[in-house]
This record gives sequence, structure tokens and C-alpha cells, in this order.
Amino acid sequence: MSRERTLMTNIIAILLSALLLCLPARAAELPGKVIGVTDGDTVKILIAGHKQERIRLAGIDAPERRQPYGQKSRQHLSNMIFGRQVVVVWKKRDRYKRIIGKIVLDEKTDVGLEQIKAGLAWHYKAYQKDQSGDDRQTYADAELRARDKRAGLWSDANPVAPWAWRRNGK
Repeated sequence: MSRERTLMTNIIAILLSALLLCLPARAAELPGKVIGVTDGDTVKILIAGHKQERIRLAGIDAPERRQPYGQKSRQHLSNMIFGRQVVVVWKKRDRYKRIIGKIVLDEKTDVGLEQIKAGLAWHYKAYQKDQSGDDRQTYADAELRARDKRAGLWSDANPVAPWAWRRNGK
């Protein structure tokens, strides 16, 4: 009986380990002060008064700085959060070692979503798998509403998505 119990315990341990590996990583929360706004989807924050981190807003892609609406997107983001305390909810880093995260202002305002609502960013569907189901739907709906209202970059006859702009080397 002891041998069977040991075998069963080992099987259960292996199954639990496998299950844990399949679960998505729990998001971490990182509070900090915004000390720089690079463009409409990238900022720099100061953590604990001394360490700096670059943050790439999850779920959006804003126009590049030299692209139409690039400066407006950057300015809108800066007006919203520069010098303010925020919380970054994140799970991973990108290949440039930036934290990919959702920035929350005043415990309720999703900064990336506000960029989309203003018509100053696209919902970045190529990376939507990294978003929660709720955020995916909310961002997609916000982009459709901004398009319908012809807000920001959607007032342009043919807005060029930033990923296409980068691909074409503009």
C-alpha cells in the first residue's frame, strides 16, 4: 500500500506541476512616477525614487513621432500622465527590455484605452493575445467608436498604421 501511495503522490505532484505551467503568469503591479514620454505608447517611469524603467503600453500602437499624428499622440499622453504617479500592470518584457504593461492612472483610468478613444492610437491586434479578454473587447470597441467619430488620426482619409509605417521604412 505504501508503494502505491507514493506512486499516486508522485503522479499528483507531476499533474499539479504541469497544470501550474499552463496557467498564465500572474500580473505584477509596479507603482512609479512618469518622468518621460517618448512617444504615444512608450514612457519612462521612476520607481522607488531611484530606478528607471521604460514602459511600452500594452494593447496599443501609436503613430511614430515623424508620422502624421505622432506628435499629437505623444502630447496627449504627456498631458495625461507626465509627472503623475501611475501603476503599471504587467507580465513580460519585449525584446528591447521594455516592460509591456497597462498603465493605470488614479486607480481607474486605463491610459492606453484613453489614447485609443482620442483617436491617437490603434488597438494593436497583433499582440491582443497578451491582453485579458475584457481589455481586448474594450480596446476593439473603443477603436471602432473613434473611427466612427473620425476622432484624431481617423479624420485622415487614409491613416497609415504604425506597423505599416515602420515596415515601409518611412
